[in-house]
Amino acid sequence: MEYNLEGRTVLFSKNVLQVIKTMKENNINKSIINQLIRSTTSVGANYCEANGASSKKDFRNKIYICKKEIKESKYWIELLAEIE
Repeated sequence: MEYNLEGRTVLFSKNVLQVIKTMKENNINKSIINQLIRSTTSVGANYCEANGASSKKDFRNKIYICKKEIKESKYWIELLAEIE
Protein backbone atom coordinates (compact mmCIF):
# COMPACT_ATOMS: atom_id res chain seq x y z
CA MET A 1 0.00 0.00 0.00
CA GLU A 2 1.35 3.41 -0.96
CA TYR A 3 0.80 6.24 1.51
CA ASN A 4 2.15 9.18 -0.57
CA LEU A 5 3.17 11.04 2.56
CA GLU A 6 5.00 13.74 0.61
CA GLY A 7 1.81 14.64 -1.21
CA ARG A 8 -0.27 14.39 1.95
CA THR A 9 2.07 16.66 3.92
CA VAL A 10 1.94 19.26 1.15
CA LEU A 11 -1.85 19.02 1.07
CA PHE A 12 -1.95 19.39 4.87
CA SER A 13 0.09 22.62 4.66
CA LYS A 14 -2.01 23.97 1.81
CA ASN A 15 -5.26 23.23 3.64
CA VAL A 16 -4.08 24.94 6.82
CA LEU A 17 -2.88 27.97 4.84
CA GLN A 18 -6.26 28.19 3.07
CA VAL A 19 -8.07 28.24 6.43
CA ILE A 20 -5.68 30.82 7.83
CA LYS A 21 -6.24 33.08 4.82
CA THR A 22 -9.93 33.29 5.74
CA MET A 23 -9.21 34.47 9.30
CA LYS A 24 -9.11 38.06 10.37
CA GLU A 25 -5.82 38.60 12.17
CA ASN A 26 -5.89 40.33 15.55
CA ASN A 27 -3.59 40.83 18.54
CA ILE A 28 -4.68 37.55 20.13
CA ASN A 29 -4.42 35.18 17.17
CA LYS A 30 -1.48 36.76 15.30
CA SER A 31 1.33 34.88 17.03
CA ILE A 32 -0.65 31.63 17.07
CA ILE A 33 -1.21 31.90 13.32
CA ASN A 34 2.50 32.54 12.74
CA GLN A 35 3.46 29.53 14.87
CA LEU A 36 0.91 27.36 13.07
CA ILE A 37 2.26 28.37 9.66
CA ARG A 38 5.81 27.52 10.72
CA SER A 39 4.95 24.15 12.24
CA THR A 40 2.61 22.93 9.49
CA THR A 41 4.94 23.84 6.63
CA SER A 42 7.86 22.34 8.53
CA VAL A 43 6.20 18.91 8.57
CA GLY A 44 6.35 18.53 4.80
CA ALA A 45 9.76 20.11 4.44
CA ASN A 46 11.26 17.77 7.00
CA TYR A 47 9.54 14.75 5.47
CA CYS A 48 11.05 15.61 2.07
CA GLU A 49 14.45 15.94 3.75
CA ALA A 50 13.94 12.55 5.42
CA ASN A 51 13.35 10.94 2.05
CA GLY A 52 16.72 12.29 0.92
CA ALA A 53 18.51 11.30 4.11
CA SER A 54 22.12 10.19 3.90
CA SER A 55 21.71 7.38 6.44
CA LYS A 56 19.13 5.49 8.47
CA LYS A 57 20.07 7.58 11.49
CA ASP A 58 19.57 10.81 9.53
CA PHE A 59 16.21 9.49 8.27
CA ARG A 60 15.07 8.67 11.82
CA ASN A 61 16.11 12.11 13.06
CA LYS A 62 14.15 13.87 10.31
CA ILE A 63 11.08 11.69 10.91
CA TYR A 64 11.34 12.45 14.63
CA ILE A 65 11.31 16.18 13.78
CA CYS A 66 8.23 15.63 11.59
CA LYS A 67 6.52 13.92 14.51
CA LYS A 68 7.33 16.82 16.83
CA GLU A 69 6.12 19.38 14.30
CA ILE A 70 2.83 17.55 13.76
CA LYS A 71 2.22 17.47 17.51
CA GLU A 72 3.00 21.18 17.70
CA SER A 73 0.67 21.85 14.77
CA LYS A 74 -2.11 19.96 16.53
CA TYR A 75 -1.60 22.12 19.60
CA TRP A 76 -1.80 25.39 17.62
CA ILE A 77 -4.84 24.19 15.64
CA GLU A 78 -6.69 23.28 18.85
CA LEU A 79 -5.79 26.60 20.45
CA LEU A 80 -6.78 28.60 17.38
CA ALA A 81 -10.05 26.69 17.04
CA GLU A 82 -10.87 27.52 20.64
CA ILE A 83 -10.40 31.28 20.23
CA GLU A 84 -11.94 31.65 16.76
